[in-house]
Amino acid sequence: MQKPSVLKSRKWLPAGLPVMLCLCVLGSILTAAILSSNIFYSELLFRSTTSVASVSRGQLVLPHSLLNQIADLQSQVGVLLEQLHGASAESKALTTFADQLLHIATSLDKFAEALSDFYDSNSSGTNEVSTVDEDFSDPDESEINQGSDTHSFNSGELHNYTALKPNRLIGKKNFLGVEAISPSVGLLCANMASNVERFMGYKIYRMCPDDWDIAQKLMISGCDPLPRRRCFSKTPPRYSKPLPINSSLWSQPADTNIMWSHYKCKDYSCLVSNGTIGKRGFFKCSNCFDLSKRGWEIPTNESASAEFTIDEVLRLNPGEIRIGLDFSPTTGTFAALMKERNVTIASATLNLGAPFNEVIALRGLLPLYLLIGSRLPFFDNTLDIVHSTLFLDGWMGLDLLQFVLHDWDRVLRPKGLLWVDRFFCKRDELKMYLDEFSRLHYKKLLWRVVPKTDKLEDESFFSAVLEKPLRS
Repeated sequence: MQKPSVLKSRKWLPAGLPVMLCLCVLGSILTAAILSSNIFYSELLFRSTTSVASVSRGQLVLPHSLLNQIADLQSQVGVLLEQLHGASAESKALTTFADQLLHIATSLDKFAEALSDFYDSNSSGTNEVSTVDEDFSDPDESEINQGSDTHSFNSGELHNYTALKPNRLIGKKNFLGVEAISPSVGLLCANMASNVERFMGYKIYRMCPDDWDIAQKLMISGCDPLPRRRCFSKTPPRYSKPLPINSSLWSQPADTNIMWSHYKCKDYSCLVSNGTIGKRGFFKCSNCFDLSKRGWEIPTNESASAEFTIDEVLRLNPGEIRIGLDFSPTTGTFAALMKERNVTIASATLNLGAPFNEVIALRGLLPLYLLIGSRLPFFDNTLDIVHSTLFLDGWMGLDLLQFVLHDWDRVLRPKGLLWVDRFFCKRDELKMYLDEFSRLHYKKLLWRVVPKTDKLEDESFFSAVLEKPLRS
């Protein structure tokens, strides 16, 4: 006698509802299976010292997105269950069916917790993984500068970012030829877990913290690239429209267009005043913020100057230099001078105590916020010129110098120019560095070595313009 009642209740509800509920549970189970098959991704990413063997033994990191999927399923079934319990008694059979679905969702939740407990129990007793609480206090300088043994992350947003991002049509490859996108994050971020957690401690679609200084310290310490965030960057509250390009190159930017909160100087005049020397918060390129051409007035005595003029260099390959890179502590003056000669230059620098990148942009030039240890974001054989001044010098070890020079070689086109401007080091180390430049086997178009006389130390300046050869 119950059979007609069941049929009647099914007519009372939308015909596709049972099918929808079944598909919902099936989809959840499939999602759990798919995500579980890719669990090892987070393991490899955040536990840099974990061996492949330990992964094969089953020590798994449960993706945070799996818990989100389960919670969503429970919520959806819960809503349906509430609606069904409020319906007539004739739909009791379908209500029982929904209760069973909710039981399945709860079982999945317990399954996820069991996996987490399994992982925690396997990881206990080692120094590779530790639990990190959300930390919104000031960052620990020792962790940023030296790293730590912390390799575990609790931030749900960080796990959301690092989880594989499948295409909308599951199983279908996109135009890149892959079924999912793997977001990038620096390998050494795992050694700075508490501060990375702090960096990711924001509310989605709300205002981002004003914490670029923390981000830069993380980047310099090897956490590069940083995770992307889903919050809105703060802007200067009284931002005014930028100057037109015909006047912005050599005009002092308005103070209101720069956020000064993390700089010692709180206005532009502080960056250029003689009275603030030693108190500005930066020392590299001390005259950079003086937006004039005076720094490029080159003495004519070659025995005293290690510098070449821009026109002298451009005459080496007339009409062939169109695009390039300046890797220097700079506010864009070299790029501005090249722009006046119809050459487009991207200026790569950090904000080392002053608003270098902001000033470059306000001048109407292209800033490239980039570390010396990062691979250049240019394709092979594409740039006409790479220029660097007062950046490469005797502080660099040979291993780092070799990787930097070979990356510059990669992006330079055949017959492109490498302009090394005032590389300096101790005189007894000069040959060691010059040998590294010679190992590139570039053609020496300009080459000059002169004593460095601004200090009492026994140092030398080296400048060169080198031409990349054709290679088969």
